[in-house]
Amino acid sequence: MQETSLCLRAGHLLPCSMSEFNTTDFTNPSKFILQGIPGLEAAHVWISIPFCAMYTTAILGNFTILLIVNKEPSLHTPMFYFLCMLADLVMSTSTLPKMLSIFWFNSREISFSACLNQMYFDHSFSAMESGILVAMALDRYVAICHPLRHSTILTRPLVAKIGLAVVLRSGIIALPYPFLARRWPYCRTSIIPHSYYGHIAVVKLACADIRISSYYGLSDLFSEIGMDVFFIAVSYTQILRAVFRLPTKDAQLKTFGTCISHLCAVSALYIPIFFFSLSHRFAHNVPLYLRVLITSVYQGVPPVLHPMIYGVRTKQIRGRLLQLFPHKEI
Repeated sequence: MQETSLCLRAGHLLPCSMSEFNTTDFTNPSKFILQGIPGLEAAHVWISIPFCAMYTTAILGNFTILLIVNKEPSLHTPMFYFLCMLADLVMSTSTLPKMLSIFWFNSREISFSACLNQMYFDHSFSAMESGILVAMALDRYVAICHPLRHSTILTRPLVAKIGLAVVLRSGIIALPYPFLARRWPYCRTSIIPHSYYGHIAVVKLACADIRISSYYGLSDLFSEIGMDVFFIAVSYTQILRAVFRLPTKDAQLKTFGTCISHLCAVSALYIPIFFFSLSHRFAHNVPLYLRVLITSVYQGVPPVLHPMIYGVRTKQIRGRLLQLFPHKEI
C-alpha cells in the first residue's frame, strides 16, 4: 500500500504530493498542539500537583533569597552575587505555566512565534545557568586556593563583567535555535508529543533534512556545556589539591564543605541536560512518556533546588529566614 504524505495547511492535515513534499517554500504552521505527557493524559490533573508545587516553591524561594541577600550586608560577596544571578525564573516561567494550562484546562495550542520564543528563552537561560555555575566554581577556587587575595581578585566590577559576559554568550549562542526551526517546512503534523516546545521535539516534525539543527544542538551541548563542565572540573582539581595539603582532616572537611552546595547545583543542572539532549536523539528504547516526564520535571528542578541548597547550608540565610517568622520566648 502506498503511503500518503500529509501537509499542514491552515491548521489542517491534507494530502500532499511528493513535489509539494520536496518544495523549497517554507510552510510554517500558524500553531502547534502540545500533547502533554503522551500516554498519561488521564492523569494530567494529578501530575499537575507536583509541577504546581515546584513552580510556587521556585517563585517564593528565589525571591526570598534575593530579598535576604539584599538585606544582609555580610552576604554582599561574589558567591552570593552569582547566586542572585542563578535565581533565574525566566526558564521555568517560559514553560511551566503552559504545562499547567495543558494539565488543568487542556489548553494545548500555541502560536508558532510563541513556540520559537519559548525555545529561545529555554536554551538561553539554560546556558546562562551553566555559565554562572562556572563563575561560582571560579569563586570557590579563588576562595580556597588564594583566600588572602579573594576580595582583590573578585572585585564588584569584575563580577559585573563576568555576569554580562555570561548573559551575552548565552543570548548569542541560543539565537540559531529559533532561526533554524523557522526555516524548515512542516508538513507532517502539528502535534508535538511533549509538554513544552524543545528544539529537537519541534524540528523532528519537519519534512526536510534537519541534520543542521541536530548537529548544531549536539555541537552546542558538547562545546558550550562540555566546556563549562571542563572548566568546573579544572577548578575542582585545583581545589582538591589545596584541600589535601591542609594539615588536619577537620580542616579538609570544613574547607571542602563550602563547595557542597555548588556541587549539588552543578549536578541538578547538568545531569538532566545531558539526559534530555541525548535521549531525544539516541535513547529510542526509553518509553516516550518517561522521557517527556523527566525532561518536563527538569524545567522546575534547578530553580527549586538552588534556594533550598544554599538556604539550608548558609548560616546567614538560615538566620534571616528565622527572623522572618515571629516566635515567642518560653
